[in-house]
Amino acid sequence: MPAETSGLSRRRLLLGGAAAGAGAAITLGAERTGLLPGSMAAASVDTAGVNGARIVPFHGAHQAGVTSTPGAHATYLAFDLLPATDRERLRAWLRLLTDDAARITQGRGALADLEPELAVRPAGLTATFGVGREAVVRAGADAPAWLGPLPAFPEIDALEDRWSHGDLMVLLHGDDPTSISHLARMILRDSRSFATLRWRQTGFRRAYGSDASGTTMRNLFGQVDGSRNPRPGDDAFAAAVWAGDEAPAWLRGGTSLVLRRIAMDLEGWDEVGREGREAAVGRRLADGAPLTGGSERDEVDLDATGPNGFTVINPAAHAARAHVADPAQGIVRIGYSYDDPVEAGAVDGEGRPAVSNTGLLFGSWQRDVDAQYVPMQERLAQADLLNTWTTPIGSGVWAIPPGCEEGGFVGETLFT
Repeated sequence: MPAETSGLSRRRLLLGGAAAGAGAAITLGAERTGLLPGSMAAASVDTAGVNGARIVPFHGAHQAGVTSTPGAHATYLAFDLLPATDRERLRAWLRLLTDDAARITQGRGALADLEPELAVRPAGLTATFGVGREAVVRAGADAPAWLGPLPAFPEIDALEDRWSHGDLMVLLHGDDPTSISHLARMILRDSRSFATLRWRQTGFRRAYGSDASGTTMRNLFGQVDGSRNPRPGDDAFAAAVWAGDEAPAWLRGGTSLVLRRIAMDLEGWDEVGREGREAAVGRRLADGAPLTGGSERDEVDLDATGPNGFTVINPAAHAARAHVADPAQGIVRIGYSYDDPVEAGAVDGEGRPAVSNTGLLFGSWQRDVDAQYVPMQERLAQADLLNTWTTPIGSGVWAIPPGCEEGGFVGETLFT
């Protein structure tokens, strides 16, 4: 039979021919995919991964964003206080921000919220507030010695003011970017009389349901990132995180946050083979286990040697340099990747036009920045193979007050 009379010709399909031809083409496709009327199963709601109604209680002894599992999305906001924001105005601002967060994280609209429907699916949303030295001074409280810029690490730092510091910091994290955006907008709207926005940074992890609960995140190098993290509720977590008698009275039961914005050279990382990548990290890329064997959360054996007599894990590998024998002297990592648009005129390490602007928002909780974070960062700055492909470009330190009870507000201990 001639091709033209055997049914629809390719020409008729491409050119759109008559309506009959188009209808026949649709029918033909439907026959091949089993989508003729009556052949499609009735639509059903997939409830296996529904997470929108999940609520993390706001009130308690500690701020919920510290004790809860990090959400899939995060937004950091940093503010500079206006000159007129004195002790009483700072107190009023913290009370207002707390009220916004206490309502929206629980699935309710804020006061004078014009879009309360955006709050009804919090999806594990939390809000964590931190204060810098200037805010503590204006409140009339004593600041811990570590509250301020980190020491300089000239070997690795290329810090930019636009990603650093701030008198007050808010961390929003949860599994739905819509609820995060809504709370961020309420906070920004209610802050205009008290402070100016210094910067805003957003990050992400795998989407909710992509991995089993409790799976350690992977950064954009493909590394399992944070394998030895103590878990909330563990004795090691409490020992590393919660400020005690050594801290000013207003901070006890709180903690501190260090945030480092770390640019990652993915183009340079592309040129490294798998063996070289694992040697730089000191862990297997497949599952995060130490190169000395075992599983992800097993202790790293820094003394184990191979057939050549050298240690299996390079002393300059990231896992070796970041290692802390006593968990109470370590930190608890909270990391989010970022993948932002490439800025006009940006170049990579070889002077070529940049094709990516990616990195890690590296956060950490610890009770004392000088005793826990700084010694580790000094070791990493002196010799860490990953420094070849990473550059810190932002940095900040904040004190994280304890939580509050219903009717109170976060930061009220500063004023008592």
